[in-house]
Amino acid sequence: MLVLGALLAVGVLADCSTDRREPGSDGSRGAGETPASNPATGPGPDSQHDWFADRAGETGLQFVYFNGMSGEFYFPEMIPPGVGLLDYDSDGDLDVYLVQGQMLGAGKTLGRALFPPQGPLPLRGRLYRNDLQVHADGTRALHFADVTEQSGIDASGYGMGVATGDFDNDGCLDLYLTNLGRNQMFRNNCDGTFADVSKQSGTDDSGWGVSASFVDYDRDGWLDLYVGNYAQYDIKTDQKCTNMNGRRDYCSPSAYRAQRDRLYHNNRDGTFTDVAAKALVGGSFGPALGVVSADFNNDGWTDIYVANDGQENLLWMNQRDATFKNMGLLSGAALTADGKAEASMGVDAGDFDNDGDQDLVMTELTGQGINLYVNDGSGVFEDQSARSELGSASLEYTGFGTAWFDFDNDSWLDILAVNGTIQALEGRSTHRFPYDQRMLLFRNLRNGRFEDVTDHAGAVFKLSQVARGAAFGDIDNDGDVDVLVGNLNAPVRLLINSIGSRNHWVGLRLVGERTPRDMLGAKVQIIRKNAPALWRRARTDGSYASANDPRVIVGLGDSTEAPGVRVVWPGGRTEKWSAVAIDRYTTLKEGSAR
Repeated sequence: MLVLGALLAVGVLADCSTDRREPGSDGSRGAGETPASNPATGPGPDSQHDWFADRAGETGLQFVYFNGMSGEFYFPEMIPPGVGLLDYDSDGDLDVYLVQGQMLGAGKTLGRALFPPQGPLPLRGRLYRNDLQVHADGTRALHFADVTEQSGIDASGYGMGVATGDFDNDGCLDLYLTNLGRNQMFRNNCDGTFADVSKQSGTDDSGWGVSASFVDYDRDGWLDLYVGNYAQYDIKTDQKCTNMNGRRDYCSPSAYRAQRDRLYHNNRDGTFTDVAAKALVGGSFGPALGVVSADFNNDGWTDIYVANDGQENLLWMNQRDATFKNMGLLSGAALTADGKAEASMGVDAGDFDNDGDQDLVMTELTGQGINLYVNDGSGVFEDQSARSELGSASLEYTGFGTAWFDFDNDSWLDILAVNGTIQALEGRSTHRFPYDQRMLLFRNLRNGRFEDVTDHAGAVFKLSQVARGAAFGDIDNDGDVDVLVGNLNAPVRLLINSIGSRNHWVGLRLVGERTPRDMLGAKVQIIRKNAPALWRRARTDGSYASANDPRVIVGLGDSTEAPGVRVVWPGGRTEKWSAVAIDRYTTLKEGSAR
């Protein structure tokens, strides 16, 4: 990140410290949230109602991330939070995990906070159970209950991000939390509770983790773990930086040494070994913010892409011998077309052009714009940010959480990016927290280009907030993808999709033959008559410091045909199902195809 602009004037800081409104279903705003400066101009051409509506407050998700800002300009304050979607109780619907912050600095008390805590106390990460009810007429009633106490999860560190995966193959989703400080691994006991196994598992790195990915990189049937670390930071040696006007300001990451990432190999006995030194060859670690795993060269082995902040991005290509080689520069995915290393934050991989390979999208700093790297199928990429019109449409925004997702279920992957600057916006000196921006929604035009449809997406897209993490999944089980958004000093947002269910879809949960866990990394081909095949994958990683729905949801447009499904399992086996029912979820078990 570049050097941030000056913080608020003393009078504005005083104003911040006196606002103690509680977030709720009445739509009240937090400190980092205002109506957008560029509100929507009118309804979309095919919308009678909002495409997305925020239902967080009314459904029980009344939560605000507290970053502990006290006017000391501590570097970590602008980086969190990520958010997580996971079915922790295996009841078929997605629950929510939200990381929480703390005061920073020795002896700091909540009374020093410029933005006092809003929402549940004590300050710690929170688990919310989804009590979704589907009525006989098809209507859905969403409600979330805070079950943190009974879950046994005690996460009181300075929370950054969430990763999910079943590391012990017992069929219950486990939880990994990245922090400024010691990371935490919580093993799911399969009874609604979790056990902290951070130390005994060997994954309690005490650095500054942001994004992480569970990935079976050696195809042994057990999930390993990649942890993207940001910078070597100690609040006791916090650097004092100034801006061009000589005023105290936040430092850029260049003021600190980058911290090396971790690659934890699963020992299959509840423990992990950090093998980064011998497995990650030929790459200098940068300040990592985004991590996504996918098979980029279609050789059947999962690779790992790391989005770095202000340094070249890394593409760890799997060498099929338990090692990786950094092919970022040679592949064309490390720098922009003009050879620049930009401030990459969020990242995702997906087949947006329906040609059978995984393309990359990543959010960037204001003035840089969203980057789109198009895969030729062999793991070689071309920067098509300009041609796609994504770059120019997002230049004034600083993006974080993002994903490829088919929001309207027309069979083509679209993009949502949540935004919020890390440099105080000019002309906002009287604003309480002048880093807020609205979200962006781009529709795939099916020709390599995208249309900015933000103005048509709904009232929640008119809000301007300091957004960071975004998790994507079908929260109400109606066949389209919803979005959970984490904000700084403002309420979490739950964007319920109402446009995707107008088209047909197929939903798949992919589980193993010897273990009932979600087979992350499995590739799915949807085979349709008189239409191109569609490729998707099972994953929970990507976006920014967030965990996504592991199920595969594929839009079919207006087609009523039951498609064929071909699955390439992470271990290399390929199976085909001749017809899978549409407009419902189906569980496919490895080894069960006939």
